[in-house]
Amino acid sequence: MQHRTLGRSRLEVSAIGLGLMSMSGVYGKGDDAESIAVIHHALDGGINFLDSSDMYGWGQNEELLGRAIRGRRDQVVLVTKFGQVKNPAGGGNLVNGRPEYVEQACDASLQRLGVEVIDVYFQHRVDRSVPIEDTMGGMARLIERGKVRSLGLCEAKPATIRRAHAVHPLAAVQSEYSLLYRTEAEETLATCRQLGIGFVAYSPLGRGFLTGRIQSPSDLPEGDRRREHPRFQDSNFFHNLELVHRIEQIAKDKGCTPAQLVLAWLLAQGRDVVPIPGTKRKSRVDENLGALDVRLDARDVERISAAVPPGAAAGSRYPEPQMKGVYL
Repeated sequence: MQHRTLGRSRLEVSAIGLGLMSMSGVYGKGDDAESIAVIHHALDGGINFLDSSDMYGWGQNEELLGRAIRGRRDQVVLVTKFGQVKNPAGGGNLVNGRPEYVEQACDASLQRLGVEVIDVYFQHRVDRSVPIEDTMGGMARLIERGKVRSLGLCEAKPATIRRAHAVHPLAAVQSEYSLLYRTEAEETLATCRQLGIGFVAYSPLGRGFLTGRIQSPSDLPEGDRRREHPRFQDSNFFHNLELVHRIEQIAKDKGCTPAQLVLAWLLAQGRDVVPIPGTKRKSRVDENLGALDVRLDARDVERISAAVPPGAAAGSRYPEPQMKGVYL
């Protein structure tokens, strides 16, 4: 396994991590027993970077992860997040970044996970109503109290990252980053590099689109949240599918799968980038790890980048209401 350091922290993480969101019913029904087996398989394969959130299954995902790592805590760089909360009126999630809520959320996560300390604690979404300095102050106190080791932000724009980092150094920023979503991600990455912050890329496979396994909207099962995402709808789908076909051809030339190619492309962006593809299957874990064996030279990277240039994808990456909560 190759390893990378998260920013200026002392955390050494596997070059490819594992995102756990899909294990909590987001992309079709989950199976706890199978999910735990997948986590164990990932650990056995050398993956040590496991990413959860208190919002995934509203606590179920953290409880699942806690059971999976029991007796293996020393093999894991444990990530979870806080900040998204249920809307009592129904509808989209709300965000809570109030300092007094930070420790309350962290204590609840620690209990569900069954651990004494979280390695990287992320604010899942920036709270428009609370100055980021106040939220970071609350997060920094968690380090002082020994509840977390390092801090991170998700979906934060460069100005917000700079303000937060001035309060307490960030180990990492987590944002969506793939060939289908590059413009804002690469702006964020540039800021992270200036400040010495690691970059964690979620949805590195474009929510599965870039694997080449989704050739029709009907390939998405009923109840799969991707059916609500503009990039998977109507004419957008077929426009984006043409981009995927370009990747499929390059992957064929390189003798690897499309998923391995796009993960290798992300890894080639720099040693400060750590993709965390999610899956519910052992076979996908193995396929993703195969990206570490794909060798790309500068010409390969340029060819892939040119095949799907920034802004090429059609449709926003989230439904419109959710887009209001990202890149803040």
